[in-house]
Amino acid sequence: MTASDIDWPASPLDAADAAFAALTCDPAPMTLNLDTVDPGTGVPGDVTTLPALRDWLLAHPRAYSTRDEVWRELIRRARLNGPAWVIAAVGMAMPALRRYASHLSAGYGGDPDDIGAEVLTGFLAALRDRVDLARDAPYAALCRAAFRAGYALRQQAGEYTSVDNVDHIPGPRTPAMPYGHPDLLVQRAVGLGILDREDEQPYIEIRLGRRAIEPVAARLGITVDALRMRLGRIDTRLADALARGLLTGVTSQQAADELAYQAVHRLATRTGLAADSRRTVDQVPLSPAAGLAA
Repeated sequence: MTASDIDWPASPLDAADAAFAALTCDPAPMTLNLDTVDPGTGVPGDVTTLPALRDWLLAHPRAYSTRDEVWRELIRRARLNGPAWVIAAVGMAMPALRRYASHLSAGYGGDPDDIGAEVLTGFLAALRDRVDLARDAPYAALCRAAFRAGYALRQQAGEYTSVDNVDHIPGPRTPAMPYGHPDLLVQRAVGLGILDREDEQPYIEIRLGRRAIEPVAARLGITVDALRMRLGRIDTRLADALARGLLTGVTSQQAADELAYQAVHRLATRTGLAADSRRTVDQVPLSPAAGLAA
């Protein structure tokens, strides 16, 4: 079956289900290699089709460790291996997505397909970026995101204020903190040497943009664990800089020199030249003022 052979339904969930069926039908259904799963769990075979695997997971709701391993692999493939695995992940979660959409649509005055679309959108956003594979129960996190998205639409449908009446709303309408631009603090941190320039975009994508870490690590050519540790060290440096007022106030020359030295030392460490970092920093002006003094 090809995409052109499918009479695509109007419902977003029905369309996703039809796409999943096309990917998993004979003669070449999508499969998942389960050789890392403990054979004692009874999961069907080392390599199994996705519909068979979905049926097994539904029949074994307490197989928590197996479900976690399966979904970590599905999420990883959806993030790194293209749209077919995104559809595969949606299809594997379809029973839960339909259940949420049906529950949230009960008594809804609008188009029930709108609820289904929001449930699917919430699931896809979490699949793409929000779920941390280092944590337990990734499938539960996906399901929570899907339900919250549909629930938010239900809430919006009954809780809105017309533009004509906005001036009569009691209380202040100043945006709640934080309403600034944290990316500007990141840029200042780069300028001070707290954050290395090559780490600026990855940090913004993952910490501020809440993007998934796996594609960023693949683009940088490093492991996910290495990038996670690098981001953790950046978090520590930024927290220290904020506590010392370096990012929100005037930075002294002594502090700027210290930060510049630390930046050069980090670069030297990454390139295997940590022993020469002191000599390197002595040869490079630490600031425009230092350069004039020389």
